[in-house]
Amino acid sequence: MPVPPRTFVGFGFGAIQGGLFLYEAHRSGNFARLVVAEVVPEVVEAIRRSGGRYRVNVATRTGIEVHEVSKVEIYNPLVPGDAAKLATALAEASEICTALPSVDFFTRGEPSIASLIADAMRRKAADTSLPGCIVYAAENHNHAAEILQDACSEKFHGRCSRRREEADPAGIPNNPPPHVGDYGTSRIQFLNTVIGKMSGVVTDPAQIKSDRLACLTEGSSRALLVEEFNRILITQIRLPGFDLGIKVFIEKPDLLPFEEAKLYGHNATHALLGFLAQLKGHHFMSDVRKDRALMALGREAFLEESGAALIAKHKGLDPLSTPAGYQAYADDLLEHMINPFLRDLIERVVRDPRRKPAWEDRLIGTMRLALDAGVQPWRFALGAAAALASLASPKPLAETLNELWPAADQPPGRKAQLISLITEAQSKLKTENN
Repeated sequence: MPVPPRTFVGFGFGAIQGGLFLYEAHRSGNFARLVVAEVVPEVVEAIRRSGGRYRVNVATRTGIEVHEVSKVEIYNPLVPGDAAKLATALAEASEICTALPSVDFFTRGEPSIASLIADAMRRKAADTSLPGCIVYAAENHNHAAEILQDACSEKFHGRCSRRREEADPAGIPNNPPPHVGDYGTSRIQFLNTVIGKMSGVVTDPAQIKSDRLACLTEGSSRALLVEEFNRILITQIRLPGFDLGIKVFIEKPDLLPFEEAKLYGHNATHALLGFLAQLKGHHFMSDVRKDRALMALGREAFLEESGAALIAKHKGLDPLSTPAGYQAYADDLLEHMINPFLRDLIERVVRDPRRKPAWEDRLIGTMRLALDAGVQPWRFALGAAAALASLASPKPLAETLNELWPAADQPPGRKAQLISLITEAQSKLKTENN
């Protein structure tokens, strides 16, 4: 059976793009062209030298499997000739994915990703023979799709979109409509994603050698290492007649319960275990497997603090929001977190320690959610205290937290309550480590 003339385009060639989106697009057999945009010259050259082939190391429960992805076209949008080829591919694309370090990258550089996608939308609006399109926003942000749509709309219209005009002061849309573009066409939809797949780019030569990882290409100094898990959730597609090419993804009419379970359950527990494991001198997340006390603490935090709060908030919306559903979710993810074949470095898990105890982020966000549900989050307070200890700030704890949460105090008194919990946790950690 001939391959349908579909084109997939990805922005960013990190572990999520290379080990999930491009990888699954290749495995589907549903795309005639696989195109990726990358601005790191040595990565572009490496893929080109290999003839459009690269390798992915997949950590299963029993070992490492190596898979090859082939027939990949790679372009650097900062190179004019490459940018022109990328623009043509985007116009022809039926599925696009942004997998970038953060949503801040949508509008960086010239041409920016937002301007490239907006130009493709102009072409699609002018030529109905070009296919309708979905855009996966794979950044770790609950509103990445809305932010990307806003940025593209501004490039397309040259003004602020209706979605941003309706946003609240925090920038979150008020009751946003389905993410279907209004660029003179209803043939594009921006999708949020919930990605529980653990992945990374390994650059340590010693780890690559000891774990017998296959490098990206022959002669490359980096390797993609991802887990085999591919149960990725996406916004329900509402484009009339659209036929999804990557069919392993699961559509959900409401992603919010899953997005919050990812941030306040999965990410929060991962961070809690990572920061406490760092204090204990562990090197890899798989070391936590043998630390029964820490594993028990992490599981209790996942179920009794995060789980209790999220079940109370989203009760009845999905089987996930039940005690049995959430327990199955937590136990499965805990097993993934400590997979010895992933060789997940504690150093990677605890990076950016100023962001993770931020007001809206995983540790404090989970504590706030728990307090709202009448749950005392003393275990996540230990994780937050460990995160703050890694900052090694000479300032008093309350002063450091007030700097991290400059305008936060909702509801009134909540900030003081959190500071008290973390102060108590800090004292407990000091006692245990002396």
